[in-house]
Amino acid sequence: MILQSQPAEAHYLHPDQLQVGIYIHLDLGWMDHPFALGSFKIKSPAQIATIRQLGLQRIRYSPEQSDCPPLSEPASDAGPAPPPPTEPDPELQARLAAKREAQAKAARRQALLQACERDFTQAAQVVRQINKQIYSRPEETAAQADRLLGHMLDSLLVESDIALQLMNDKGGSDELYFHSLNVSVLALLLGKALGLPRDDIHQLGLATLLHDVGKTRIPDRVLLKTDTLTLAERKLLAQHCEWSMEAAKAAGLSEQIQRIILQHHELADGSGYPQQHKLADIDPLARVLVVVNYYDNLCNRINPMESLTPHEALAQMFAQHRSQFDSQILGTFVRSMGVYPPGSCIQLSSGQYAIVVSVNASRPLKPSVLVYDPELPRDIANIINLEQDDSLNISKSVKPVQLPRTAADYLSPRKRTTYYFRPNEEG
Repeated sequence: MILQSQPAEAHYLHPDQLQVGIYIHLDLGWMDHPFALGSFKIKSPAQIATIRQLGLQRIRYSPEQSDCPPLSEPASDAGPAPPPPTEPDPELQARLAAKREAQAKAARRQALLQACERDFTQAAQVVRQINKQIYSRPEETAAQADRLLGHMLDSLLVESDIALQLMNDKGGSDELYFHSLNVSVLALLLGKALGLPRDDIHQLGLATLLHDVGKTRIPDRVLLKTDTLTLAERKLLAQHCEWSMEAAKAAGLSEQIQRIILQHHELADGSGYPQQHKLADIDPLARVLVVVNYYDNLCNRINPMESLTPHEALAQMFAQHRSQFDSQILGTFVRSMGVYPPGSCIQLSSGQYAIVVSVNASRPLKPSVLVYDPELPRDIANIINLEQDDSLNISKSVKPVQLPRTAADYLSPRKRTTYYFRPNEEG
């Protein structure tokens, strides 16, 4: 690996000057040291011992990022430094071997991600066809949706360990299709987390795929309007619930699916639409759709500047709108997504910025994160599974606009937060 040139005002110290609190930069290839990052603040004497075993004669450090100055330089009359051990340190070699295994695992993870992206692209194409053909060929379109859902459920329910994966930013003019697919993915995952039987998840999944098809009857000037809607425009937009239900009925889908679709904007406190139902009158499966639909609408607003981060969306739903949802379903959704869902920009305890790229639904508090490391090219960026790295944790969530420009360019926060699921490579 070609290392970046060092800054003109670089500061160096001798390995004997290391102490806890100093922020160092290891000018080595990523595979030549056992640490997750090449730049970090020393936290323990054990880290110092490992660094000294690397055989470096001097180490670059950042005074402005350090909590303390280096120790005094070794006395000049202390004699020459002892020669490096002739035998490699077994512990260091074991850690380097573990890192090589981690790199191989990352390659396997990349293969899984590529397969996930292919599945996502194929599913998006089907959802696009569903929205285009539901009125002209309703029964054929319903059968197409049923086949897609069967494929998704086979992947979701056969695998015991599933990761929710952040997809590449699609954007463009297909917001309706990606919303429907996104909501379907989240609803299926939530149905599994709730322990629903397959038949119920199947009914829920068909409803989510079709819940917004009625919007195809609404002019773009209303559907994509970023300014405040007029009363007439709000009434027109609200009609999509009934139009979507009518499309499901024409396609021969069950009354429960029709009911779920009709009620996907009803809220537990009676403030939703079109019938202002309260919780007891909302179908149990519709309550699942209500939660995930509300979440996706917060994350992916018509005006991207108004979208909330996934972390903000969950926090707002739980703290400010809890009374609008089934409490059990909302609680399960929050636990499944984790405090920092995929797409959340974060700052690690090391000070590095990162973006959450996947969450294991069964262990959501330790997601996998892509870390901004200027010493690594973007195409081989470091993805760290926090479940397997005890030295790092998440300090806080940050908005994309709060990222330094270089970090934002590197991490490339998505304009749309779009998900799909895949088998968890650590399962």
